[in-house]
Amino acid sequence: MIELADVLDARERVAETARHTPLDYSHTFSAMTGAEVHLKLETFQRTGSFKIRGATNKIATLSDEEQAAGVVTASAGNHAQGVALAATRIGVDSKIVMPEHAPVSKVKATRNYGAEVVLHGADYDDAAEKAHQIEREEGRVYVHAFDDPMVMAGQGTIGLEILEDIPPVETVVVPIGGGGLISGIATAVKAKSPDTRVVGVQAEGASSVADSLQKGQIVERDSVDTIADGIATRKVGTRTFEVIRERVDEVVTVSDDEIAVALTTLLERGKTLVEGAGAVPLAALLEEKFDFEADEVIVPALCGGNIDLNVLTTVIMRGLVETGRYLRIRTTLKDRPGQLERLVEVISDARANIHAIEHDRAGKDIAMNAAEVELDLETKGPDHADALLTALREEGYEVDVLV
Repeated sequence: MIELADVLDARERVAETARHTPLDYSHTFSAMTGAEVHLKLETFQRTGSFKIRGATNKIATLSDEEQAAGVVTASAGNHAQGVALAATRIGVDSKIVMPEHAPVSKVKATRNYGAEVVLHGADYDDAAEKAHQIEREEGRVYVHAFDDPMVMAGQGTIGLEILEDIPPVETVVVPIGGGGLISGIATAVKAKSPDTRVVGVQAEGASSVADSLQKGQIVERDSVDTIADGIATRKVGTRTFEVIRERVDEVVTVSDDEIAVALTTLLERGKTLVEGAGAVPLAALLEEKFDFEADEVIVPALCGGNIDLNVLTTVIMRGLVETGRYLRIRTTLKDRPGQLERLVEVISDARANIHAIEHDRAGKDIAMNAAEVELDLETKGPDHADALLTALREEGYEVDVLV
């Protein structure tokens, strides 16, 4: 079990590589929630996430012999970049195993920071098995992504910064994957401010901690499925689970749709880009997954901003759909001149914008004298989308909402 002294010792080492990131008061999210919301912008950290903190602390505490042997680790992307940069700055050789479908941007960045990258397996856990194999065969030191006291202590320096930048803090909201980040933050926060609440958030498709706490023992999921790839682990760490049980007040979960809405809202209203894992604390706050009082001082820790552009496109689209600003519909027209023009007029009169249209006469389920039309429409919100659908149906169109 790490203690405050470990986090305080880590601070000087971490400061050699990591930045003290901003804590920004958000007028937008304070107004939306009624709380006093301050965003911990760890998205502005070197390498784009908090992982540089724990990696720096771990590698700096290795012996000369261990550093000479080199390090190896597994990561979905952020820990990979943190280890790569921390190792390169100290002059230690690093080899990183990443899942085969890791975001291209994270793979490229890891290589640019000086590491050798090995792509292996479907997810983090598969990559970890390969990394341990390399550890045994090459005699390297394994730098665990979360279940290591020095890594946890390094991440805990975020908690010190939060408490120093805005005392008093009533609630800190932290994402959970394997548990290293929240273990470090909770250790620092509870030691220095015992009354401050620490709330952990997981994606529903990777909710190993929530399940483990409910059953009183570590539960490993068969698989993970979430847009928050940075916290997509099948199980929590052994060490981190003990810290979470003792020092974290509550753990909640959010869906991928809720993550997408938080990410797009933060991008549009807060002008800040985060990855899926970075958005989960804000999603929990916006969806009121935990109770809070009016004007309560709440700090969501936005832990990373390394989102692949292809993934970002998908997430933004999902967020627009969930907020009623993008609609895909299907209807059937008689295959006669002017029918499509009439449909477009109804949509235009309802002040919706046609983003894309597909016209199909040849489908086997379509009548010989009919044509099926799919339209992607830009709308202004749920009420506008409902009004559009009502207008179409009043004009006699049978409309299926596809997304």
